[in-house]
Amino acid sequence: MSCIALSKVLVASLFVSCVAQAQEAKPFSPDDLVRLARASEPQLSPDGKRLVFTLRQTDMEANKGRTDLWVLGLEPGARPQQLTQHEANDSSARWTPDGKRVYFLSTRSGSSQVWRLDLNGGEAMQVTRFPLDVGSFDLSPQADRLLVSIEVFPDCKDLACTKQRLDEREKLKAKGMAFDRVFVRHWDTWSDGRLSQLFSVPLDAAGGAGTPVSLSGALDADVPSKPFGGAEEFTFSPDGKHVVFTARLKGRAEPWSTNFDLYEVPAEGGSAPRNLTESNPAWDTNPVFSPDGRQLAWKAMKRAGYEADRFGLMLRDRATGNTREVAATWDRSIGEFQFTQDGRSVIANADHLGQHPIFSIELRSGKVRQLTDRGYVDSFATGARRIVYGMNSLSGPVDFYSVGLSGGSSTRLTSLNGETLRERQLGAVEQFTFSGWNGETVYAHIVKPADFEPGRQYPVAFFVHGGPQASFGNVWSYRWNPQAFAGAGFAFIAIDFHGSPGYGQEFTDSINQDWGGKPLLDLQNGLAAATGKYEWLDSDNVCALGASYGGFMMNWIQGKWPERFNCIVNHDGIFDERTMYYSTEELWFVEWDHGGVPFEKPGNYEKHNPVNHVGAWRTPMLVIHGEKDFRVPYEQGIAAFTALQRRGVESRLVIFPDENHWVLKPNNSLQWHSEVFGWLGKHLKKD
Repeated sequence: MSCIALSKVLVASLFVSCVAQAQEAKPFSPDDLVRLARASEPQLSPDGKRLVFTLRQTDMEANKGRTDLWVLGLEPGARPQQLTQHEANDSSARWTPDGKRVYFLSTRSGSSQVWRLDLNGGEAMQVTRFPLDVGSFDLSPQADRLLVSIEVFPDCKDLACTKQRLDEREKLKAKGMAFDRVFVRHWDTWSDGRLSQLFSVPLDAAGGAGTPVSLSGALDADVPSKPFGGAEEFTFSPDGKHVVFTARLKGRAEPWSTNFDLYEVPAEGGSAPRNLTESNPAWDTNPVFSPDGRQLAWKAMKRAGYEADRFGLMLRDRATGNTREVAATWDRSIGEFQFTQDGRSVIANADHLGQHPIFSIELRSGKVRQLTDRGYVDSFATGARRIVYGMNSLSGPVDFYSVGLSGGSSTRLTSLNGETLRERQLGAVEQFTFSGWNGETVYAHIVKPADFEPGRQYPVAFFVHGGPQASFGNVWSYRWNPQAFAGAGFAFIAIDFHGSPGYGQEFTDSINQDWGGKPLLDLQNGLAAATGKYEWLDSDNVCALGASYGGFMMNWIQGKWPERFNCIVNHDGIFDERTMYYSTEELWFVEWDHGGVPFEKPGNYEKHNPVNHVGAWRTPMLVIHGEKDFRVPYEQGIAAFTALQRRGVESRLVIFPDENHWVLKPNNSLQWHSEVFGWLGKHLKKD
């Protein structure tokens, strides 16, 4: 597909119809999936008239994604315009108060630094020139100061010291690593002794960066948190004089602690951070000031050690210190949230019955009103009159929409992959419910094959999501994408079994110490309900697939329900709960879900341990694992494959040496799909 120069292909695919030969729509493929443009990080200008966002394109030759900044005027008929175009990555834009410039992160200097771009024209200018990478940043409301996170050795007095030490280490021929405490590794990275610290950086009248001052250096903590924390974990007060950030003290207990607290410190530094939430032993995070600066809001859990507890919305009067929970009886866990400009309400997203919509929460009364309907709102920006949000669904990736602060009809603003999707067949999506454990209602989604014809029957890909306290509802995925399976001729079923969020906290809690109980019953009832409801499903032609906890369930199904499936795909699955505990990193997760530690409560880890039922394994299984997966170490996958081989069960092992818990590199993703679809094609028959 090429009707214009390569540098302009994206523009054509996003916003105009290319003059090309008419062709019959083809099924959506994994190659289409990895090449789609991905939008994120929407930021409204101060006057609410423009939106700047990050757009990721895929460079197949370089085997990675590349990001640029785009801007969209919000007047009717406006089309996005590309702001930056560089082979390096540009992302994380922040508007200046006058709306004339944006600050952003870029790697164009060879390291990740803060840059500035004048929207009236001219080239981007480098703001920071630190010897170390900037991980995340924020701009003060007065545009006179930056907050930046940088990884440093805590005993170093300046950034140059850390850089020198890293350079010296690189020259050493001896590469042994020594540790005195866990985490020794986290997600996909070994600890090297550095902490992510939050620094305050003054800006002069010309926008130049001054000397960074550490705001969190007095704490033995990573700010933001690892591995996925970002700029949402720190913020300026509206007057720019104070900073509040999230931190969890390390010490000996970090891997089994979820005690994150909020700390306040003067923006220019000079004094130790003050703990604002010391009384709560559970998770406090995502601080946000009200527009007038009089109130501070944040998300908080109540139960220590439980990462899937409900996040409630907390509100503190900064003058009196009085703190209360807003909408305390609303049985949902909020995600991202922002104040409305009048300070009377908060806009938030949350899992809800297999969707992830936007809600308005009135602060005085606690009244909650749903503003959007179906789909997954993954990001949004709140203006004076409307909310601009990025939404995806099982039918397509993120596009931007607009809705009023009181809800009503939404307006679509972009069609970022319009041409590609118009030329592809997509499977029809339907949500259904059935009676699960204890007669309770369970929600699920089904996607028809792209080539669906009435009267035919189709083989089934029966997917089990990870988490387990996660939801695979009406959401677009770049790792387990139902439309890619639909394009290959399979029906795709995903069930939000007990343990999934969005159905009330009791529903989520129900999986604790019952990994192989209620969820398995839900999966059994759900598959029976689907094959009974949809005559076009070939009930004798089903493969089960799952990753992480879903991979655990694949191993559990092998011992408890093997006769139901023609084949199984196990990605990064837990094989032995005992060895998993001693080799994973975030111990709070397994300790809460299994009710203690294995050396005190071994029975809890044996109750639903797949390794104890290998004698019943007989279903052909494809085992896939990433060698850099430290959450579920790859030895778990090798162990499952060894068990299969020793029992003489047809099996195949695929190891990705350069991937973690997820398969992220584009060409690895294509290989992953080839292996999975090849396995399903071998064991499932098509009409």
